[in-house]
Order: sequence, then structure tokens, then C-alpha cells
Amino acid sequence: MNRSLIEVAFQALASNDPDRISAVFTEDAEWLSPPGNATVVALKLIDHTLKVTNHMVGRKAIVRFWAEDFPRLFVGDLDLTFHQSHADGERGIVEATVTATLANGNHYINDYCFAFEFRDGLIHRVREYTDTARGHRMTFGSVPQ
Repeated sequence: MNRSLIEVAFQALASNDPDRISAVFTEDAEWLSPPGNATVVALKLIDHTLKVTNHMVGRKAIVRFWAEDFPRLFVGDLDLTFHQSHADGERGIVEATVTATLANGNHYINDYCFAFEFRDGLIHRVREYTDTARGHRMTFGSVPQ
């Protein structure tokens, strides 16, 4: 069950459809990504009024990010390739590669590991791990000092 929920969740995230995204997360869900990651930095450069953060708390914040903010940077050819996945009880893990075209025209490709916690048949927490230096190189051409 939870393994299929992960697949449905990533399809929903890629759709940018707020209703589909909302349907897979608990009301008090959290999404934690690495501090200083290129996505958050780039989105703040695109629009300094955005309230983007590496630690989204609540279904509304997660939905807003994936439906409104994320597509401002990842503008085309978004693809997620699963390499390994496992879900057992209240936890799951996915290794994947994300590719896309960025708003500045750069090609993005990076490997990720997502750790999930489930509650009541929904996603309660996601911890995202990735190579932040590689993300910065692909997004900006350099790594911050």
C-alpha cells in the first residue's frame, strides 16, 4: 500500500495539481530538504517575495511549493526515474534521479534519496537528501563559498 502511495505522490507532485498533491499528505505533514539547496536559493532570486524554505510544515505549504513555486524553476522536461524503493509499515525510501530544464535554460540532473513516514494511509513526513553542490553547479554554474 505505502509503496503505491509513494508512486501516486510523485505523479501528483509532477502534475503541479494542488488537489492531487493535497490528497497524499496529512494536514500536518512536513517536507525537509537540505538547507541552502539550489532550488530554494534560485526561487528566492526569481522572486524575493516567495516564502520558500527547506522545511515546509503543513499540507498547505507543501501544496503551494509543488503547485506554484517549483514550476517557476523546473519549467520543462521534468522526469523522475526510480532506481530503488522500499516501503514497510510506516516507513519508505526511494532512490531516484531527477532531470529537468530549468528556467535559465540549464539542464538539471541530480540523484536523490527520499525517506518517507506514513500515517493514516497518507504521507506525514518526507526527508530529502541530495548532492547540494551538484545542484548549485547545474543551477548557477558554481558552488557557493
